[in-house]
Formats: sequence, C-alpha cells, structure tokens
Amino acid sequence: MPHSLARRKLASAAAHLNARSPHAGRVPMLILMTDDERLPDPAAAARLLPKDAMIVVRSRGNERRVRLAHELVALARPRGLIVLVANDAKLARQSGADGLHLSQANAAQAMHWRAVRPDWFISAAAHDLRSAVSAKAVDAVILSPVYPTGSHPNGRTLTPVRANAMAHALSIPVYALGGVTARNAPRLHGFAGLAAIGALAP
Repeated sequence: MPHSLARRKLASAAAHLNARSPHAGRVPMLILMTDDERLPDPAAAARLLPKDAMIVVRSRGNERRVRLAHELVALARPRGLIVLVANDAKLARQSGADGLHLSQANAAQAMHWRAVRPDWFISAAAHDLRSAVSAKAVDAVILSPVYPTGSHPNGRTLTPVRANAMAHALSIPVYALGGVTARNAPRLHGFAGLAAIGALAP
C-alpha cells in the first residue's frame, strides 16, 4: 500500500474510533509523536495531519526539543492542530504550546500542573492498566505498546485484546500507540483515537 494511502487510511480509522467513543468530537482523533530517530522531519509529517490532530513534541536533545517546540507550535496554529510538549512544562509555556505530555514515570505531576495551568491539555503515557488507572487529572492516556514497534520489534506488547479491554475500562480518553498501522487499526476498539510515529511519516 502506498505510504500516502496508508496514512489516509490510518487517519480514517482514527476518525472512526473517535466517532464511536463517548468522547467524540471533544478530543483529537489522531496524535503524531515526534521521535529523533524514526521521524527525522516532524514538520513535514505535521503538515499532512488533518485538522484537530495533536502533536507531542519529544526529543532527548535540549536544543532540538526547544527548536521543534517553537517550530511546530508556529506550524500548528493556522492548521488547527494541538501541540503538547513532553515532560518540559517550562518549554510548553515558553513556546505557547497547548499543554503537556507526561511519561509514565512523571504522570503523578499531572495534578500539580492541572492546578497551575487549568487551561492546558495534559496527557500521560501508560504501559499497563495500573498506571493508566492511577493517572489522575489528565485529559487523556496514551497506551503503549499495543503491537510490536519498529524500535522494539521483539519487545513485550499489550496485544489488541488486552489494550481494547483497558480502553473500555477507563472513563477518560485512551489512545493506542505502538506499531499501529492502517492494516491493524481495525482490530482496535474502545479508543478515542490513535497515536503513531512512523505510520504518519511523510
């Protein structure tokens, strides 16, 4: 399948999940996660996102993270995209981002930032049900890895069956991340949408 067609089909699958979710129309349907190795040009990927999609800015390098945050916030504004910065509230504030994404290890900080910035969209990563349930004061949980991923092809995965059960068990919006493609996305249900890296590359 040509990559452009696969990308459109993934967006369509995300829209279908969102439409069937209790959170339909209130949260983004699709999330682009930046990645230093697997997404060398996140700006190009962001330009191809549908309106109301979300971008999570991640980078291990401080300079690159700062540059990406400012670049993607500027790109997102006229396109109606939402931008979160991962684990860096100071940069989220300085760049004018829409909120903060917290790793599973930092998810407990959500209550603090919810009190300080009630206007922010705050998401948290979760890799198991306990972590997902314990994520308080967040607007969404990004659950991973659902399928084997390009970076960890032999790593342990949640599997679609377990991930679907977790998504249905949670009252907040849940997004599926990790190896999600246009081909396997139809096996998912109960999610508010999908998150991806390579599958949304230009």
